[in-house]
Amino acid sequence: MTTEINLQANLLNHLNNEQTQADPEVFQWTKQWYPIAVVEYLDPSRPHAMQLLGKDIVLWRDGAGKWRCFEDVCPHRLVPLSQGRVEADGTLLCAYHAWRFDGQGQCVSIPQSIDQQTEANNCENPKSCAIVYPTQENQGLLWVWAESGEQAQKESQLRKPRLVPELEEKSDQVVQLFWNFRDLPYGWDYFMENVADPAHVPVSHHGIVGDRYKDAKYYDMIPVRKISTQEGFAFEIQPTSGNIEQAIHDFQPPCHMRIVSFPKDGGKFILALYATPTRPGWCRHIGCQVFVKNSQGKTPAGLSIFGLPLPTWLGHVLASLFLHQDMLFLHYQEKVIAQRRKGKWLSAVFTPNPQDKMVITLRQWLDQRAGGGIPWAEGYRHDLALGETEPQQLFDVWKTHTQHCTVCQNALTNINRLKVSAYIVAAVLCLLAVMIDARMVATQAALAQSLTVLPPLGFWLALGSGVLFAVVGYLLQKFSRLFYVYEFQHFRNP
Repeated sequence: MTTEINLQANLLNHLNNEQTQADPEVFQWTKQWYPIAVVEYLDPSRPHAMQLLGKDIVLWRDGAGKWRCFEDVCPHRLVPLSQGRVEADGTLLCAYHAWRFDGQGQCVSIPQSIDQQTEANNCENPKSCAIVYPTQENQGLLWVWAESGEQAQKESQLRKPRLVPELEEKSDQVVQLFWNFRDLPYGWDYFMENVADPAHVPVSHHGIVGDRYKDAKYYDMIPVRKISTQEGFAFEIQPTSGNIEQAIHDFQPPCHMRIVSFPKDGGKFILALYATPTRPGWCRHIGCQVFVKNSQGKTPAGLSIFGLPLPTWLGHVLASLFLHQDMLFLHYQEKVIAQRRKGKWLSAVFTPNPQDKMVITLRQWLDQRAGGGIPWAEGYRHDLALGETEPQQLFDVWKTHTQHCTVCQNALTNINRLKVSAYIVAAVLCLLAVMIDARMVATQAALAQSLTVLPPLGFWLALGSGVLFAVVGYLLQKFSRLFYVYEFQHFRNP
């Protein structure tokens, strides 16, 4: 036990070097911009229920084409506005009594009023207004400020969201791949821990990124930006491997982890990863890959197959192959630590290797700079419930992605159409083969020929084509399952 404490203390002393002055600030979680959704994947014809820091919110697009965010309650009887409708006039209608709200949250219609003057008076009452959160669209993402009210509107204009600087350059040297998103069944802090830990990649993601038996090697993590309440911290990996000259992991609170690799032949590869805390034990991950070409115009290699120019929907579907490789044990890790932890996080774990420096620093930032963790909305329990009893629930792709993504919904519709068409064509071709065979038998009987004569070529062509289309339909049916669920176990991954 003494050895363990000494090892951990040495690591912390190293991380605290030249950082002896206490930072008086405490990070304010609610006075921040958070990415909530990818704009092009949202359906503008309906409202969308979301959560942010434990608050129930609703996203919808008004008549001016601007995405809005309200608290997900109607001020009348507190039913969810997300169960309502976006009307043709660009207002949000509550499905309970048809009260309508404009983009500023003002109630503009109360149909049950006795007369127009009474309706106007009630609509002018501040109690009839929806609670509005500031929003902005930037770099293809919809950002929401985590406080409401007039003061929040002013404060939100003074702070910029954590953008990807390279995407602001608008240069033909910068290539961005599609945004992806997923609701993950583990908390914000465990997401950030995971992406601050490069050592897990070749082990957890064996077969996609690295080899668990060959690539789990020693390296050190060197601080390159001192810990700061508002700006986070950054570490460099040493030594790097392969064609990489330098690799930096850069944490920028409240929600951004920027992983940058510099190939030896120039250029830059960036993993832009966001995690928005939605509710205890869950976060929404949004991420993309960004490439900066070298002086010869060559694009660096990306993350395995995900660095290829895949159709957006296919990239989303295949993302499960990667995300589910560590999702299950991260979910249960969070539950185990919550049950065993007494006092500080470091007391519950054993972290003797330098690969854990950035994870330790993240926990240090949370404890010393950010109030110990996320301040969930009033009414939410801060302690975690027990983990899901059925792992299959955690592998649900429909609830955590597809039902929120119009691109994947459209792709699934087209795949189902192709599947049905393939089965229909297969049935027609097999019927044609039967008809050809029956016709031949009838001809043979008329000519009193031997029944051992093989069917004609047309029969075999029709039958073979029918079987082929049936196989295509079956494969499409199997593939479409990835839009709903993808189960993974490491013992099955050789």
